[in-house]
Amino acid sequence: MVSAGDFRNGVTLEIDGQVVQIIEFQHVKPGKGAAFVRTKLKNVINGGVTERTFRPTEKFPPARIDRVDMQYLYDDGTMYNFMNNETFEQIALSHEQIGDVMKFVKENEICKVISYQGNVFSVEPPLKVTLEVTHTEPGLKGNTTTGASKPATVETGAEVMVPLFINIGDKIIISTQTGEYESRG
Repeated sequence: MVSAGDFRNGVTLEIDGQVVQIIEFQHVKPGKGAAFVRTKLKNVINGGVTERTFRPTEKFPPARIDRVDMQYLYDDGTMYNFMNNETFEQIALSHEQIGDVMKFVKENEICKVISYQGNVFSVEPPLKVTLEVTHTEPGLKGNTTTGASKPATVETGAEVMVPLFINIGDKIIISTQTGEYESRG
């Protein structure tokens, strides 16, 4: 059990039947009255953020979140299919379950599949991916305005803004967290 007086950022707990992660916490000792702990909690299943206060003596059970490296196999149109490289066990996750985090991930990439008590609720793609540009307008010679960019479509079908010098066939590095061009690959 973790008492509210021992809260730290990143700790995952089970509170009122929900799995939450502490984003921020603050120990408050008012001049009059008892001390309390003010927190900002993120529900790890649905992503909702709430603020709540606790007495320092309240205790909650820690929640065990499992992160397993799995290989992304393919998208069959409604489900993303993953395989555990150690056990060769395969799982299929619906597009609604994991949202659009897979738009920059190609087949055979390793992702972290995150679950609580066997129920998968999220997938973490690699932080950066190298993808080939499949479509973009050619850059015009002499058009080198600082910071100028143009849209480009990469091999996964996602669109990203790139500098004017990027052409079809170029490999580029994209941050999966921001969805932005980082550099040539």
